[in-house]
Amino acid sequence: MTYKQLVLTDEQKKAFQKDGYLIVKGLFKEQQLKEIDKTFEDISHQVIPGHFEPDLQQETVDPLKRYPRVMHPHRFNETAKRYMLHPPVMDVLADLYGEEPLAAQSMFYYKPPGARGQALHQDNFYLKVEPGNCIAAWTAIDSTDQENGALLVVPKTSEHDIVCPELSDPKESFTTHYVKPPKDHKAIPVVMDRGDVLFFNGNLIHGSYSNKSKDRFRRAFICHYANSSATRISSHYRPLFRADGTAVDIETNPDGGPCGIEYDIPYIH
Repeated sequence: MTYKQLVLTDEQKKAFQKDGYLIVKGLFKEQQLKEIDKTFEDISHQVIPGHFEPDLQQETVDPLKRYPRVMHPHRFNETAKRYMLHPPVMDVLADLYGEEPLAAQSMFYYKPPGARGQALHQDNFYLKVEPGNCIAAWTAIDSTDQENGALLVVPKTSEHDIVCPELSDPKESFTTHYVKPPKDHKAIPVVMDRGDVLFFNGNLIHGSYSNKSKDRFRRAFICHYANSSATRISSHYRPLFRADGTAVDIETNPDGGPCGIEYDIPYIH
C-alpha cells in the first residue's frame, strides 16, 4: 500500500534523504506530554521484570542503577502503546517510507543527572529490518542540550553500510558497542525542545553525551518502526503493530538483538 500523507514538505523529505535525520517540532502537545510524564513517573517506582528493573533501594554513584531505561513499555502499558502509535508520528513515518509504517519497539530513557551516555552506534545492526530499514522516532520529553546529554548524530552516514562495532569506553557509555564515524564525518549535538521528534534512518551513526547537569533529567520516549514491505526483523521486535493497534508478525531474522548490550560491571568515575 502506498501512503500519500503529504505531511512533510519536499524540502523536509530531501533533508532526511540527504542527512539521514529530520527534526519535526511540536508533534506532541503539552497535555499529551503530561500524560507521558505521569505514566513513566508511576513506572519509575516499580519493578517490572524483563522491562524495567531498577534498584529502588540502592544508593550508588551510578544513577542508571536507579533509573535504567524502560524496554518495550508498549507491551505492558496501554498509554505507552498509544503514544508509540501517535497519529502525527505515524503520518510522518508514512511520508518518509512512502508506505505503511509498522511499530516495532518502544523505550523510555530517564537519563538522570550524572548518567553516562550511549556510544555511537547504528540501530539496524540490532533490528535487522530486511528489505528496507528501520526508522527511529526520538521524542524529547525534556528539552535537550549538550549539558544534559543531548543526542549526537553523524550527518550523511545513513547511506553507509552497517558495520561491526568496536568496544566502547565504559566510563562514557552504558552500552558496550561503538561505531567509529567514517573519515571526515563528525558527530554533532541535536538540540531539541520538549515535544519535538527526531526521525532518523537505521544506518545513521548516532549516540549521546553523558548528562553533566546537576539537576536536569533528559527524558526521551524512543520508538522504532519498520516499513510494511519488510519481510524479516530480529525476534526481539516481534510482533509489530499497525497504526490501529493490530499486531503483524513477519519472519524472524536470526541476526540482531536488543538495542545495545549494557555493561554488567560497576560504574567507576
